[in-house]
This record gives sequence, C-alpha cells and structure tokens, in this order.
Amino acid sequence: MRVLVVNAGSTNVKLSVLDGEAGAFAATVEGQGPAGAVATGVEQLRAKGLLPVEAVGHRIVHGGPDFTAGVRIDDAVMAKLAALNDLAPLHNPPALDGIAAARKLLPDVPHVAAFDTAFHRTIPEYARTYAVPWQWTADWGVRKYGFHGLSHEYCSRRAAELLGRVGDPGFRVVVAHLGGGCSLAAVRGGESADTTMGFTPLDGLMMATRSGSVDPGVIDYVMRTHGLTAEQVDHALNKESGLLGVSGVSGDVRKLWAAGGADKPRAVLALGMFAYRIRLGIAAAAAALGGLDALVFAGGVGEHDARVREWACVALWFLGVRLDPAKNNACTPDADISAADAPCRTLVVHTREDVSIAREVGRVLAGGAE
Repeated sequence: MRVLVVNAGSTNVKLSVLDGEAGAFAATVEGQGPAGAVATGVEQLRAKGLLPVEAVGHRIVHGGPDFTAGVRIDDAVMAKLAALNDLAPLHNPPALDGIAAARKLLPDVPHVAAFDTAFHRTIPEYARTYAVPWQWTADWGVRKYGFHGLSHEYCSRRAAELLGRVGDPGFRVVVAHLGGGCSLAAVRGGESADTTMGFTPLDGLMMATRSGSVDPGVIDYVMRTHGLTAEQVDHALNKESGLLGVSGVSGDVRKLWAAGGADKPRAVLALGMFAYRIRLGIAAAAAALGGLDALVFAGGVGEHDARVREWACVALWFLGVRLDPAKNNACTPDADISAADAPCRTLVVHTREDVSIAREVGRVLAGGAE
C-alpha cells in the first residue's frame, strides 16, 4: 500500500511517501503554518510524481484516554481530537490543522490518525496511576499516558529483528529515545510496560529545554515566594530548563561538548546530569522488566552521540551492559555496539516513526485496529 505520512509539528511539517516500508521521498517544510506547509509538501510530492497515494497517515501526539489505537478520520473523530487540545497544546493543534488541510487536498483517500500515546496503552494500572486524590484520576483523567510511542514501537520491534527475537513474549528491551525530547520505554514482548514521560511530555528525563521530573514542591515555592504565574512556570519548565537551563549555553549537546571546559563548567555539569539521569532511568526500566536483554539508543542524540551513549552506560555493567568502544565510536545505525561477551546487547537504531504510522494505517484499513 502506498501511504503518505504527515507529521505536523509546532515548527515544521514532515511528509514522506512509503510503499511497503520503504520511503520513496521525504520532505520537511518549515516557516509556514501547518496548513500551508502541508499544501507545499503535497505540491512537491506531486511534482516528483509520487501522487496519488492510497491512504494518508497522520501522527497525533496525544490520544487521551479514548484513542488507544489508530482510527480512520471523519468529522466526528476530528471533533473528539479537538477536545484533547488542552492535554497537548503545543502538539495536537498543529496536527489537527495539518489533517484538515490534507483532507481538503486529498479528499478521495482514507485518512488515519496514529497516536504516540497508543503504544503505552498496555502499561499496567499500578504503573500508570499517580498517587493523587482519586477524583483527579477518575474524573479528570490525570494519569501517565506516555509519548514517543511510535518511535518506541519501531525501535523495540527493530531490536527484536536484529537479535532474532521477533514474536518472543519474554524479550525485554529498554529504548532510549534521545533528541530534543527524551524518553525511555520498558518493552516486554513488543508491549510497553512503562515509560518515563507521563501526563505530559514534560515528565521524566532531562531534555534539551524541558526540565523532566522535578519536585512538585518547587512549583509551589516559585509561585508563592517569587510570584511566578502558572504560564511563567509552564514556559520556564518547557522552554528554559533542561540542558539549556543548566548550561546557560544551549540545549544542543553538540554545542555543549564544544563549550565544555574550565570557562564553561556548567556545560560539563549539564552533560553529566543528562547522562546520569538516562543511566538511572535505564536501571529503573530494567527493574520494571525484571532484567534486560537489549538496550536501544535512538533519536538524534542517541543515534549520533557516542559520548552520551558511553556516559549513560558506564555503570550499567550489573545489567550486563558493556560497550565495545571502537564499535560505539564508529557505528552507523542500525548497529550492535556491545562488547562481544556482553549479556545484554546494546544497539543503535535509526528510528522510523513513519514506518510505524504506515503500519497503523494498514491495520486500521484492514479492520484490525479500530
């Protein structure tokens, strides 16, 4: 099936055409709103002779409590999706704008929504429930949803393929998706058992500009004592924290490595904190699985930064994680960078969210996912 995959973000729109699992063309359109970017991308595809397609798949970050699998998009679904905008105000609205534009431009093919949260529907209740007043959980929907699910699904499946464990219900893998946003997922037999992001993508690991987990009392303190508003706190934790907030230099690890030294000690501190929190998270995820068969690094940082991988793995020998330094420094994904005798295999995988979306499109249109 020939599928157009549309990933409309807050700053750009990525489009790709897949025939099976091969990407025939990919484009990223920036500097326009989602609707305009989709229109520009579709025209580029048409000029390349890659239209028509048989279906269109759209990435949606937050599916809320109701969308736990892909769904064919109609007007009723669009209305339900719009009601979720408050759960992911930076991500869902541009995605909906992109869907609306694509449905107008390509009205004669089915459009399917694939959700980042859907992969984490298998997290047990005891792992997804917060210890807050029960009304928050039961009536307000406050719980762990998890994100980056399309990436975690692809990477865990790819690890099983590389290691000959496809279909093995006991295969235990931790996926470290490290980019501008960062999260870990504990996956057993292809199903999510836990993840680090929670009710929103702000929770969990330290990220480029996001704080990750922080004591809730800190929020109360800065609001009561220093007069910050809810909007100011939200902006600070999402846009001014993480690697940028600690280093004062950048949220880009490449710039932090370049700046690290006696004159920029906070850059070194930020990198050390980043790797340390990844390491703690991997160990916790392995505990959720009862052990570890494979560790996967993916995302822009996970795929390309050998030093972050090294620092994150340095004390994980008790889980059987041991890297081969030469393989780690020279790897080209997809690759096994483990020491030859390491009980746990460490892989670097180029994530393909578009493949996960195209698979979901196929399942929905075959009647297997709705």
